[in-house]
Amino acid sequence: MISLLRSFLFQAAYWLTSIFFALGAIPLLLIPNRKPLMFWTLGYTRTMCLWMRVIAGIRIRVAGKEKLPDGPCIIAAKHQSWGDGFLMFSQFFDLAFVTGDHLENFPLVGGILKKMGAIVVDNCGGAYARARLVDNDLERARTQNRRILIYPEGHLAPVGRQYRYKKGVYHMYEAYGCAVAPVATNLGLRWPQQSWRLRPGEAVIEFLDPIEPGLNKETFMARLETAVEARSIALLGEETPEGVEIGALLPDPRSQAS
Repeated sequence: MISLLRSFLFQAAYWLTSIFFALGAIPLLLIPNRKPLMFWTLGYTRTMCLWMRVIAGIRIRVAGKEKLPDGPCIIAAKHQSWGDGFLMFSQFFDLAFVTGDHLENFPLVGGILKKMGAIVVDNCGGAYARARLVDNDLERARTQNRRILIYPEGHLAPVGRQYRYKKGVYHMYEAYGCAVAPVATNLGLRWPQQSWRLRPGEAVIEFLDPIEPGLNKETFMARLETAVEARSIALLGEETPEGVEIGALLPDPRSQAS
């Protein structure tokens, strides 16, 4: 009952905070420099992490951040929860990120994404969209010396399972010419996928050893997937779900929908 009440209170805080920060971002869109909006976003994500800790009882532990390369790099993270973005953005200022164009359907979000310098991928654009990402958005991020966050599965994965890693992360790695920092997490234990109900306990995001630039596609993809998935499973510990085929590869939801 206490956990249920905490979840209700957290959801109320989540929506009120999100609406407040979204409305507060409107005047910042008119400022030529994006930094005020990035500071505002940092405040938003840290407030959400505060609510996760104080209201939902989720204790956040960040490990291995000292392994991150200095300067620009690509951060390739496991995606288990809507809370993943809050945790990651709370750790950095001026973090660029890759997202699908579906987010542009939400009011104000399109303008905010553009102002933040997000790399928005046309989900239906195929090879043309990938070339545009590399030639335009990625080049701009490189000239601005930014770190880039990407979720290489492209979908929220249930705890203990995974989607096939999309090769777009390799094309970014090749074009950006810098190291990729794999990131494992067990946040899905506390905030499962898109569930409204949260569970108290420790949530970990762990930065792993960077993958150096210059590898071929097969070697890079294998190293990235093995590192992220193996450590994310290890972080489940004794809370590994029963009756779940750990490490199972899930079919792409878009292929099922078609």
